Amino acid sequence: MGNWLSNIAKIPELRARILFTLGLLAVYRLGVFVTTPGVDRSVMGEVITQRAGFLGLFNLFSGGALEQLSIFALGIMPYISASIILQLLAVVVPTLERLKKEGEQGRKKITQYTRYGTVALALIQGTGIAFYLENLNDEFPGLVTVGGWSFRFITVIALTTGTIFLMWLGEQITERGIGNGISLIITAGIIAAFPAGVISTFEQFQRGEILPLTGLILGVVLLGTVAVIVFFERAQRRIPVQYANRAIGRNVYSGDTSFLPLKVNTSGVIPPIFASSILIFPTTLAGYFQDQEWAGSLVAALNPMDWRYNVLYVVLIIFFCFFYTAVTFNPVDVADNMRRSGSFVPGIRPGKKTAEYIDYVLTRITVGGALYLSAVCVMPVAMMEYFPISFLYGGTGLLIVVSVGLDTVQQIEGHLITRHYEGLTTVGGGGRIRDRLT
Repeated sequence: MGNWLSNIAKIPELRARILFTLGLLAVYRLGVFVTTPGVDRSVMGEVITQRAGFLGLFNLFSGGALEQLSIFALGIMPYISASIILQLLAVVVPTLERLKKEGEQGRKKITQYTRYGTVALALIQGTGIAFYLENLNDEFPGLVTVGGWSFRFITVIALTTGTIFLMWLGEQITERGIGNGISLIITAGIIAAFPAGVISTFEQFQRGEILPLTGLILGVVLLGTVAVIVFFERAQRRIPVQYANRAIGRNVYSGDTSFLPLKVNTSGVIPPIFASSILIFPTTLAGYFQDQEWAGSLVAALNPMDWRYNVLYVVLIIFFCFFYTAVTFNPVDVADNMRRSGSFVPGIRPGKKTAEYIDYVLTRITVGGALYLSAVCVMPVAMMEYFPISFLYGGTGLLIVVSVGLDTVQQIEGHLITRHYEGLTTVGGGGRIRDRLT
């Protein structure tokens, strides 16, 4: 571990990227404590404590910003929702489908549309929160210090601006830092809640609410969950690939043997994040109609501890596993590229048959990946049925933290390997003389 860190410190570019990422994440965490004007944060903390279901989930993904009613209370969820909408539309709208195939320029155009969608969704959700807070003011006196349209306008502008700023931070981290910026922002918010969870658990031990045996079981479950996540995130199904013989002059060289790696969980943490974002949005809209009976029923049904919520959650996770895999991995394109490069899968005809075989294998392993994601994400509900503890260290949050951590470490290792090979090339190709000259 120490050698790994020392190698990072020796590479100026990698060191600068990591420091840049940490700096922007620190800015994000500071912004969490900037409260929206006209709201008492202490009263808002009581609201989150008493209504820990849907609001607790929202608070988790916002990194505690909702509890503070910060300018970052909406978090990055509007951006994720806009991305979902654009990807769904790309399947049915030919114009968006063509943009996806236009390379860098098309990607920039889709990114621009995603930004516009983020602003629109942030305005809608910000308006819903403003009305929701005013309705809560009767139950929690002092929550809103100044009501009326002035409060609604300021709240919507503050929350929308906060979301736009977070979107910009995520893009800057992705471009100039290390790792995926949006995922790291969500991860930083989840990690920020861990110390409070540890303190809460320790206090439960002191009060005797958690027995030593229960604590041991929870610890084993926690470590086992981390091990399962690491195993499935690294698991691959390798399809053997054979390259055709090559003739160079009068000599014929046999083709190399390689493999096509297919991840068991191709979609990563995207399905749980997408599913959570979709389930949060209807509850936000229900904030407009607090006095209506159907709105109260909708909020109750979409409580994370309710079985109806978890059934919908699992269905959406499975759907997005297949959908995102289909969007990001096209077996037909892979088969065409293999045919052009003179490679083939042994025993399978090139072209259409190869595409069908890859699609068959990919579908089978995606089933396993979807079931794994669903089991990990609904685990907290099952645990809370048997143990008197708010299981803060499992489920969606733990999945995101471990998966994003693995992805970030992999990118760092990629930089280290690249630098290592560059060093070998420099030394092997007269680099010592060049080093003396420079």
